[in-house]
Amino acid sequence: MTLFEHRRAELVKRTAPLATRMRPRELSEIVGQQHLIGEGHALRNVIESGHVPSMIFWGPPGTGKTTLARILARHTEAHFETLSAVTSGVADIRRITAEARERLGAEGRQTILFIDEIHRFNKSQQDALLPPIEEGTITLIGATTENPSFEVIGPLLSRSRVFTLNALTDDEISQLITRALADEEAGLASAGITLDPEALALLLRVSDGDARIALDGLELASWAAQAARTGDTSDAGEKNTVITSATVEDALQRQARYDKGGDSHYDTISAFIKTIRSSDPDAAIYWLARMLDGGEDVMFIARRLVISAAEDIGLADPGALNHAVACQQGVHLIGMPEARILLAETTIYLASAPKSNSAYMAINSALSDIQKKGSDAIPMHLRNAPTGLMKDLGYGEGYEYAHDYEGGFTETNNLPENVKDSRYYFPLDQGYEPRIKERLKQWWKGKYGSRRKRPPAP
Repeated sequence: MTLFEHRRAELVKRTAPLATRMRPRELSEIVGQQHLIGEGHALRNVIESGHVPSMIFWGPPGTGKTTLARILARHTEAHFETLSAVTSGVADIRRITAEARERLGAEGRQTILFIDEIHRFNKSQQDALLPPIEEGTITLIGATTENPSFEVIGPLLSRSRVFTLNALTDDEISQLITRALADEEAGLASAGITLDPEALALLLRVSDGDARIALDGLELASWAAQAARTGDTSDAGEKNTVITSATVEDALQRQARYDKGGDSHYDTISAFIKTIRSSDPDAAIYWLARMLDGGEDVMFIARRLVISAAEDIGLADPGALNHAVACQQGVHLIGMPEARILLAETTIYLASAPKSNSAYMAINSALSDIQKKGSDAIPMHLRNAPTGLMKDLGYGEGYEYAHDYEGGFTETNNLPENVKDSRYYFPLDQGYEPRIKERLKQWWKGKYGSRRKRPPAP
């Protein structure tokens, strides 16, 4: 390293964010992810073996994906290249591949290519990685906050091992904060910073398992506290600068981990719908609040409520669908912040309503029959006969007009021949459906009067 490069590295070290300065350099310094790097666990075994396969690190922000990649490269003495999928493309991949091929031939040294945000590469960009990985020119380490199953192409997944990183616990984040406060060289020890318990609790809550938010937030709060103390002569004799919860709140304002286009979006709406289905209004309201707090599209939430009303409540409470549709229209009309009230009311209504998926099961069962048995001819009595020729051919012949009969009902076979004995709708004993069941039993004595078991979901 030249003198200029050394000075530049020292300058970067001093000016880099606290999270970067405190980045672990060895496995022993890593906090968290013990399911991967603990003694005898998969990733630790890989690192200690020195034989690193291509891999993808999948986990929330600030959990150590980049750190692990750098430590891997150091343990294997491989050349380490980094790309960000946000700013790089196929040309960068080809350049690094050519350099890696030359390096391997001249020095026998392997190249590890770390690609951050790999899910942002499109298919052609990911395809460009396949040949150098296949021939062993580069070892890929990709990092992503999104589910690789959806965001990484199959051929690339099949050539890589996927390691899942977890959000850090409060205890783990607390360890990192304590370490940063005590570190003389890279941390905040020289500034004499003290964090009061309420400030720590707030920092843990805001960071939400993200070490980067916690450490950089701590540094920002320390600057604010030191600036405030400079203008306050009343504590001139004090050696330490105390960070209070008010300082943390003011410095960080508000940060929420909710990616409207990523896994958080899908996981949270899944939790929301499943808790409605589980008849748990408190949990459903909580997940609704999480989405609203994260800035989720309120029309997306309203549409999912309409689906839930039909799929999960269904005919147990036919009014639920009307309620959900009215909510969707009202949300469209008034928008936020008042729309939250409509969404909350409908969420509680649906979560508290009796549940039936009989309509959902009925249509799925009928679709399954059509796919398995084909589309047999429509019975002649059900066909329309707008012309004389069609009447002569028997179209409409034998049709019994229901209103001509007592009670507006006459029992006829209205299914094609290949499914004439099939039954798709099985009313449940929930809410309004027993009344529907009783009515059908009175009409269709040979069908709904029987005790046929509801078939499994197709």
